[in-house]
Amino acid sequence: MTAIAVEGGRGPASALKAVRAPVPEPKPGEVLIRVRAAGVNRPDIVQRNGFYPPPPGAPETLGLEVAGEVVADATTMGGRWKAGDRVCALLGGGGYAEYAVCDARHALPLPEGLSFEEAAGLPETVFTVYANVFEHGALNAGETLLLHGATSGIGTTAIQMAKAAGARVIATARGGDKAKAALALGADVAIDASTQDFGEATTAAGGADVILDMVGGDYFAKNLDALNTGGRIVYIAAQAGGDITVPVFRIMQKRAVITGSTLRPRDADEKARLAAAVERVVWPWIAAGKVKPQVDRTFPLAEAAAAHAHLEGGAHVGKVILIAG
Repeated sequence: MTAIAVEGGRGPASALKAVRAPVPEPKPGEVLIRVRAAGVNRPDIVQRNGFYPPPPGAPETLGLEVAGEVVADATTMGGRWKAGDRVCALLGGGGYAEYAVCDARHALPLPEGLSFEEAAGLPETVFTVYANVFEHGALNAGETLLLHGATSGIGTTAIQMAKAAGARVIATARGGDKAKAALALGADVAIDASTQDFGEATTAAGGADVILDMVGGDYFAKNLDALNTGGRIVYIAAQAGGDITVPVFRIMQKRAVITGSTLRPRDADEKARLAAAVERVVWPWIAAGKVKPQVDRTFPLAEAAAAHAHLEGGAHVGKVILIAG
């Protein structure tokens, strides 16, 4: 099969090269998927640069989410999937290829009406948003979510999921066009963080009960100012820096909770639990048209380097997808 490797083990986007590799063999409890499309995510870029290694036993190949057809089944867990089933799946790695294997419990049925390209952009983002906004952040109907990076794959998904759950959304983005895109996706308030103080703007709009932050760094102080009493700040990345100064008494006064998580290192049983919760809660939102993957651009699998360069450029709104066949 064709797969994408990082020439030299690490490097810039241009280090991504198409190579020939053996088709992976599913172990007991796994399924083999003929990949039709694969999502491109920032963790892939971090791994390409030599960080964020795959968990033990996962393929070294990049790629955390795919959509395609089940072509072989080695499951011993009830045999849900059979050859020909259309699925999307969360992977520990190996998605940038024509075939991939995954734990059978981490695959979900392709939502009706979605293309492979759209569905390939679901697992990594939907699992991340559900775990962090609704479980760790405990967002409830009627509360307000402040979301940074509103036009990223995570951002476009989080806006729609929060609205589907009955929450209010304040979204930040860099640039007027991106702020408009956030409004078009359903955000109640959009803040151009390149020209506005998002802390002041959020406070003026009533404050936030939950804040989903992938920026880190000096955003923390403004997040805390904008947080309502009893609010929760949830970190999923720290693109502007991972060190923050924590004013303990201010946190005590606001009864604030600061938390966060990563998805990839979670064990297989925990990911299976998340998959079941996502199918129960989010798949009906997709069926009802309340949540729809936003595909910014697609690239052939062999042009993975161009896909990474596009994502790193930051002009995208939604997901970048590789087409594998």
